[in-house]
Amino acid sequence: MVFGRNYGGAGCRPQQDITLTLALLRLQHVRVALNPIRDAPTHRACFRSDFNASSSMAKVPVFDIDPEAFHADPYPALAALQAEAPIAFVPQLQATLFTKRDDIFEQEKRVDTFSSDQPDGLMTRLMGRNMMRKDGTEHLAERKATFAAFSPRTVVQHWMPRFRATTQAILDDLAPQGGCDLVHDYAMPVAGNALRVITGLETLTAAEIDQASQSMMDGISNYAGDADTEVRCRAATAKLDAAIDATTTPHEMSLIAVQRAAGISEYSTKANVKLAISGGQNEPRDVIAGASWALLTHPEQRELLAEGSARWRNVFEEYARWISPIGMSPRRVARFDQIGGVDLKPEERVFFMFGAGNRDPDVFADPDVFDITRDTSKSIAFGAGPHFCAGAAASRSLIADVALPMLFDRFPDLRLSGEAQFAGWAFRGPLQVPVRWD
Repeated sequence: MVFGRNYGGAGCRPQQDITLTLALLRLQHVRVALNPIRDAPTHRACFRSDFNASSSMAKVPVFDIDPEAFHADPYPALAALQAEAPIAFVPQLQATLFTKRDDIFEQEKRVDTFSSDQPDGLMTRLMGRNMMRKDGTEHLAERKATFAAFSPRTVVQHWMPRFRATTQAILDDLAPQGGCDLVHDYAMPVAGNALRVITGLETLTAAEIDQASQSMMDGISNYAGDADTEVRCRAATAKLDAAIDATTTPHEMSLIAVQRAAGISEYSTKANVKLAISGGQNEPRDVIAGASWALLTHPEQRELLAEGSARWRNVFEEYARWISPIGMSPRRVARFDQIGGVDLKPEERVFFMFGAGNRDPDVFADPDVFDITRDTSKSIAFGAGPHFCAGAAASRSLIADVALPMLFDRFPDLRLSGEAQFAGWAFRGPLQVPVRWD
């Protein structure tokens, strides 16, 4: 649930926290229907020895993309990258992309070369230096301290009853309406209420959690330097800091409480709570709405659930593989290295493309097909190295044990009432999923 993406309202998905990229590209927000087998956008791959004055890479494959097409649907270009140049520099993103699953699985663990520490990044400056931006013992100490809030035992004993109660209340409110947008009216408040419980910030509403998440995500991707965006981000972080200060008796297993009990500084405690909120709203929301859409558009998969041939956990894992909500994770090259014949220079930027790895045809048969009977054990939807998603157990339980089964149990005749639209590549999910029921 940590480190995700958000958007500003119906039909709007802003620039993402991907260390430069979309701000450089200044992409327009687009609304497109998902088409995973659409023709690939124009691209070309070639080898150059001197392609960029700021880089000293040698014999580097250079792969050009159409930025707007990539934002609308990255999978055709990612498939071409895998086939033609699995490790390649993309000038439009100013980064070297790793697209093969096994390469990502191996290299993400090599933190001595691929560092998460970005001391001058917007996330650190605006939200504080959280454990996502630390490596080694520093990262492990805070990860160990926060584990108690996210552990499977804590989720089952403390959070699951709260997840069920709040989700039931949301469904009760929706039932008389006969229809809704699953993204905004269901998935968003389900995720927001879960974060209120897990973090310990129960004085805030789900809507306030969502607004804070939005403002921080906008702020940490504001490489164009828009003053109003930074003001909104700082206002959101100040509000969260004040709420944390005012939370003197949080639930003993909450993220605030377990860090204080472990002796984590108040600065780091606040930074990690803000990290959880900035991203923890997005992946659960996107998977709840997106997996619902996937079942509604693949009735044969829904039938497998009905006949007992598959479980809701299978739906969750396969959807997170098929349309990875976290499509990429950035790293800073900390030292010179050579991988696959590609030279990497200190301070260059690398993107581990989880979304591409999860559709690697060398690992997954028919990778573009949504199949809930698939073996997803090699999925890297939650990452692979020391920064493996801390909230994975909570996310699985919230989505697969609560949100999805309760939705389809409550509305057995649930059906789409309009086009579901998807966007994004660093963080991908539906903009809207309109549905109806009788």
